[in-house]
Amino acid sequence: MPILNRRSFIKAAGVLGASAALPVNLARAADKPVTVGFIYVGAKDDFGYNQAHAEAAAIIKGLPNVTVIEEENVPETVAVQRSMEAMIRQDGAQLIFPTSFGYFDPHVIKVARKYPEVRFAHCGGLWQKGGHPDNAGSFFGYIDEGQYLNGVVAGHMSKSKKLGFVAAKPIPQVLRNLNAFTLGARSVDPEITTTVIFTGDWSLPVKEAEAANSLIDQGCDVLTCHVDGPKVLVETAEKRGVMTCGYHASQAALAPKGYLTGAEWNWETPYRAHVMALQSGAPMNNFMRGGLKEGFVKTSPYGPAVSDAAKAAADAVKASMLKSELSIFTGPIRNNTGEVMVAEGTVLTQTDVVLERMDYLVEGVRGQI
Repeated sequence: MPILNRRSFIKAAGVLGASAALPVNLARAADKPVTVGFIYVGAKDDFGYNQAHAEAAAIIKGLPNVTVIEEENVPETVAVQRSMEAMIRQDGAQLIFPTSFGYFDPHVIKVARKYPEVRFAHCGGLWQKGGHPDNAGSFFGYIDEGQYLNGVVAGHMSKSKKLGFVAAKPIPQVLRNLNAFTLGARSVDPEITTTVIFTGDWSLPVKEAEAANSLIDQGCDVLTCHVDGPKVLVETAEKRGVMTCGYHASQAALAPKGYLTGAEWNWETPYRAHVMALQSGAPMNNFMRGGLKEGFVKTSPYGPAVSDAAKAAADAVKASMLKSELSIFTGPIRNNTGEVMVAEGTVLTQTDVVLERMDYLVEGVRGQI
């Protein structure tokens, strides 16, 4: 095949006609040279979702015998199919990380079936044995643990008892984070409410700013979010003297006064596991999950505004999580219309796949889906 830059190749190519994660032994030697591709739906420096992936990819780039190729701003359309095929045919990629939720179905599934010798480790999707290709799989982190801790801190710091949440889409991962944040806050004070505004897409800066201002106008004094780039929300809140809890990566530099803490990804952990499995010839791990304990997620350092009481409470909850002594979704849990969603006495552990199908808002959330 003639040497082309990736963009030229993509244009020429056209449209293409369950095991748990184990701790990675970082001392294992790399066995063979591999080429690994990373695809991002937005910019790598978005202070959010894509930046968290890119920061981890930069670490993988430093591993022995690993070549990394990247492409940013690839939409959740057939464009990602072209990008994946370009990485395979032009660069010889043997493992691809398509990092956005909407890449999986049908795009990753379709390309994985066409290239059975290549591994596709998708972030966030629900891979199903027998229904999806064996050379594809999904990994994700229980970042709702970080959002629950955000809620604990927010619950201690809020004076109005009104919190705000800007969300992209009402998909299970987003609802799980919103609900965990609210449950964390209400564990501090059951009178606290969270008002949610859905923008409709992962990156809509104007709508995100409008939503943040609307929430502040409604009296919310702590904001957080689940959008690709929290930068706009954090900067808007800081300008208006409102506190924030971060998401995806640290936004502390954007809000030196109001940033409390944040729920961050640590994608290095699943990335290393997949790369080392490829190099050693180990089977693909098709369904990989982990939380704080497994090193898939982490929390931002506390900001200067956080009280000692808030720190102590959040630290105690985090310690319980690390010991597997606390389950976020423990019944009774009602939705915001009063219907029981998790019965009293029922404990949903993080590995329970029913949580990855969440389709409701918990009691205390103001909004609808």
